[in-house]
Amino acid sequence: MKESEVRNHVTTPLANPAFAPVVPRFTDREYLNIVYRTDPGALRAVVPEPLRIEEPLVRFEVMKMGDVSGYGPYTESGQAIPVVFEGERGEYLHAMYLDNFPATASGREVSAYPKTVGAPNLYVDNGALVGTLDHGRLRVATATMGYKHHPLDPAEATAQITVPTFMLKTIPDYDGSPRVLELVRTQITDVVVSQAWTGPARLQLFQHVLAPLADLPVLEIVSASHILTDLTLAPVEPVHDYLTGARS
Repeated sequence: MKESEVRNHVTTPLANPAFAPVVPRFTDREYLNIVYRTDPGALRAVVPEPLRIEEPLVRFEVMKMGDVSGYGPYTESGQAIPVVFEGERGEYLHAMYLDNFPATASGREVSAYPKTVGAPNLYVDNGALVGTLDHGRLRVATATMGYKHHPLDPAEATAQITVPTFMLKTIPDYDGSPRVLELVRTQITDVVVSQAWTGPARLQLFQHVLAPLADLPVLEIVSASHILTDLTLAPVEPVHDYLTGARS
């Protein structure tokens, strides 16, 4: 393979790329979102500067991807933390667990999504919308919400899922020192909300050393939403370089 051909590849293995070179379009993405109040000290221990925390809140999410170009259907779960960066309110993506390797690899390599292996699920059980997350054979999260109890304003649903998202991009050099260490920003675009609901909710988190969601304990449920939508993920842009200590 010529050097010019190698330069055209964005992932390895060269003969069997880990993911397709596409900008994914998400069709029939279904969200279960539960916002809860947690311990402020626990948040300060995991949210990197220069992001600021105004309230000790966490959003636990389970997302069922009905169809995704390049990846196919899969399910994802994780935690996002409301933050402020230079006056702009957004969310810091703390952890993401999913059951699709191409989506995991591209999320980490092309962008900066903190994705790792997990077994999330989203389904309806006897009048309750249920979101679960397992790591291996062990349960680490169970969320329940009353199924379609109250309509949610589509504009509010859109606002919930289109806040700016901040992530930490880390690439080590060959000696183990950081080669890239940046705070990056992205935002969901081209949103079409087809359904949006709210209702009562509960969330249980279970201790696991490799999936430490319970390190951000649930003290109080603040709100919950169930949203069905189509959307596109915008490319990331660096906003702070930790190696130079300056805005990118």
